[in-house]
Amino acid sequence: MKWEKLGKIFDPRDHALASDCKEFAQAPQVVVFPEFVRVFFSTRERDAVGKFLSHVAFVDMDRSFERVLRVSSHQVIPLGARGTFDEHGIFPISPLRVGDRIYAYTTGWTRRVSVSTDSGIGLAISDDGGETFVRHGQGPVLSASLHEPFLVSDGFVIQHDGRFHMWYIYGQRWIRPSESGAPDRVYKIAHATSADGINWIKSQSEVIPDRIDVDECQALPTVTFHDGRFHMVFCYRHATDFRRNRERGYRLAHATSTDLIHWQRDDAPVLPMGTGDEWDADMQCYPHLVRVDRATYLLYNGNEFGRFGFGLARAV
Repeated sequence: MKWEKLGKIFDPRDHALASDCKEFAQAPQVVVFPEFVRVFFSTRERDAVGKFLSHVAFVDMDRSFERVLRVSSHQVIPLGARGTFDEHGIFPISPLRVGDRIYAYTTGWTRRVSVSTDSGIGLAISDDGGETFVRHGQGPVLSASLHEPFLVSDGFVIQHDGRFHMWYIYGQRWIRPSESGAPDRVYKIAHATSADGINWIKSQSEVIPDRIDVDECQALPTVTFHDGRFHMVFCYRHATDFRRNRERGYRLAHATSTDLIHWQRDDAPVLPMGTGDEWDADMQCYPHLVRVDRATYLLYNGNEFGRFGFGLARAV
């Protein structure tokens, strides 16, 4: 797929968000309505001790993504109760229309002691068009297991041939580049299926081959059907020194499939990186593919993991 970059289209610093969130619009994910598109994203506030909490918000835009119509001023999904898997944040979500409802596959985060965090994938359901969501339960629908021991997250879900398909990531190991440094995680993309969208069977680990090395980190897969094939866009990075080193930060990658199981990874970059001090010069991450009015769009975040908003590209 070839893309035309349309620039940054939303900056959270320009809008009043709920929960005193002033920065970050991470992992934009779209639900299409007849008159507009609703873009869900994760934003952040600081708690009483100065640590981040991730919240779900949305912005409504016209169907060409050119004009902001409304920004949510309420909590779309409250954080989990004490001790639950999503107590300290929800980032990202994957919204999916199922009949008259909208399912949101959430990534819940909770803090750890020996490492920074752990995560699982939950389900919340909306009966009001995505204004608010109610948890299907207090626990995750997909979480750690025998061979996927931690950091199950970034679930992206579609329905195809009567089944639900989820691509997600799972942690393989924590590595420490130096004795004084904090541990960093290594995670890969995997695949699961479900008959009802609630009970999941993990079916395939390591869907996408590494390009960098065995410690390559792959995140936030998104899948659409275009021109006779399934297309996946995801982001990948080095395992260490990726936060400030633009040579080791997130980039977007592309893979194709005819059966949703076997994927062929491309070598060419998805988008050219920005230059100088542009908003996506250091990294491109957290992509989302969506079709609106016969056009295919790619939403994505830029520098500092989406601190300054998200941008748009259109397939040409």
